[in-house]
Amino acid sequence: MLIPLGILIVMAFLYYRPIASYLETRSERETRMSQVVALRAEKQRLERRLVRTTSDAALARDARRIGFVRPGERLFIVKGISAWQRQHRTTAP
Repeated sequence: MLIPLGILIVMAFLYYRPIASYLETRSERETRMSQVVALRAEKQRLERRLVRTTSDAALARDARRIGFVRPGERLFIVKGISAWQRQHRTTAP
């Protein structure tokens, strides 16, 4: 009666490490797969953003934002817009 019980205990001991390793690896794989999905979505978002920002219209908009003008154009700098907007928002009905 003790011999089969001893064999069972030894087998359980020998199988414990591989089973624990398998379960841990499976859990880590699920975590990594969710990270892969998130990274793929981020990559697609960044690729769309890259296409938008490298278009001619986007480049022109960014250039104008930092003060560049096309040849033959004049640059006008208007100051006090935010104060004017605040004043007209409070007095508007």
